[in-house]
Amino acid sequence: MEILYLILAMIAVGLITGFVAGLIWKDDFNNYPTAIIATVITGLLDWFVIPMMGFSETLKWIGIIAEPPLTALFVLWLIRYSKKNQ
Repeated sequence: MEILYLILAMIAVGLITGFVAGLIWKDDFNNYPTAIIATVITGLLDWFVIPMMGFSETLKWIGIIAEPPLTALFVLWLIRYSKKNQ
């Protein structure tokens, strides 16, 4: 059940990140699907990988809170950068 809550939370974070990316770059690029996919994947990786590496529960939660939105913004930036340089 925790995993379902995590996925729902990451979808909400992805929606917020997609909205913020639209404000940052002021374009019509559809940020929401990319941001949602990036946050869900990063959140799930943090959920499973950080404890397997032996880090504490506190560090796991810090990673789950901080890393997914930053990763989504980075992925969106990479997409823009690659389209600009084509």
